[in-house]
Amino acid sequence: MKLTFKRGIHPRGMKSLSKNCKFEEMPTGEKVYIPMAQHIGAPAINLLEPGDYVKVGTKIGEANGNVSANIHSSVSGKFINYVMRENPQGRRVCHAVIENDGLYEEEFLPPLVNPQKADIIKRVRDAGIVGMGGATFPTHIKLEASNDIKALIINGSECEPYITTDHRMMVDMADDVMKGIKHIQTALGAERVLIGIEANKPEAIKNMAEASKAYDDVTVYSLKTKYPQGGEKQLIYAMTREKVPNGGLPSDLGYIVLNISTAYAIYEAVDLGKPSFSRYMTISGKGIKRPANLHVRNGVPFQEVINYLGENPGYVKAVSGGPMMGVSLANLSAVVSKGTSALLLLNRDEIRKVEPTTCINCGRCAHACPIGLLPMMTDALILKGKVEEAKQYYPMSCIECGCCAYVCPAKRPLVQSQRLAKKMIREQGRK
Repeated sequence: MKLTFKRGIHPRGMKSLSKNCKFEEMPTGEKVYIPMAQHIGAPAINLLEPGDYVKVGTKIGEANGNVSANIHSSVSGKFINYVMRENPQGRRVCHAVIENDGLYEEEFLPPLVNPQKADIIKRVRDAGIVGMGGATFPTHIKLEASNDIKALIINGSECEPYITTDHRMMVDMADDVMKGIKHIQTALGAERVLIGIEANKPEAIKNMAEASKAYDDVTVYSLKTKYPQGGEKQLIYAMTREKVPNGGLPSDLGYIVLNISTAYAIYEAVDLGKPSFSRYMTISGKGIKRPANLHVRNGVPFQEVINYLGENPGYVKAVSGGPMMGVSLANLSAVVSKGTSALLLLNRDEIRKVEPTTCINCGRCAHACPIGLLPMMTDALILKGKVEEAKQYYPMSCIECGCCAYVCPAKRPLVQSQRLAKKMIREQGRK
């Protein structure tokens, strides 16, 4: 019996489009547009003046407080100016425009030799590393956990359809990923490491088990292929049978969860001195002429990525991230950043474009919800403005995985209702 969590769904994986594509380096164009906010928290403080020369890895944005992250140049060349551009969420944020001279002169940090806890945490902060599973939470904060950490949990499940970035890392870069994992373990003082990988990635399971065989405190688990197996609470329950309390954090139970791409970024920062200025990502969907896994420098517009691989005519939707939790794009002018795990171009047969109808009270959304919520109740109440009543159904605990909307026969926009409820509850709290 494979380890898993309660409820969840089984969407089409669509991994075959790119799972056998090894990473390739994408050429960078004449200019990059680097967002000064690539993370949860305060945008970085601008450090450049027009005409400044920067190198690959030059710090161009200073973290503004603890919940923020440093920003680094992804190319060498002349800084032109700051401009306001839309990010994938449609918000206008400040971007640094840098003219690429094509020389790629580097300004890295010195590699660390035999680093200890404080050294690793400082390096992760200096390198501007954030959670690369999509949350973009500054990673140094997780490493500074005040609770005693009994186990580091590494998320290798990559349960979102289409995305194969972490899979390729575990297959092709397992030894380096393991070095990053051991650095994280040192920083946390964790007794054990638990690595969870979905069973549909047998080669990744094999390679990570091989990379970890020298360590008695590292265990690789095969998990049932089910969505959202990669959610923090679901992953913890699958491997430990412990439940994170409502409103609580994994650290309350003595666990910290990080994903494969974040572990690899920490290896690069500690062992190579490389700041976080590029992204390994999947480009897929039937709208892509040549699906691929690419290494792309931050600040490259999505349109340039698509031009590099080619597009098939007739795609109807572009998505940054996965189809379940990603963001639909109004256009392809947004750029690759630290949180970009994937870029999808989807054809009509890959999406479901149906007008929502009245809820039929079937309860399928409640049956699928991995948190055990009643999404139909929040949907009904919040659309009537009944915030206090909606609170009784715990919308703040929703992880916005999309299981409810996926199974809804009435095609209700249940995730959007949960987000609206969260927004209205926060606004009420501020008042």
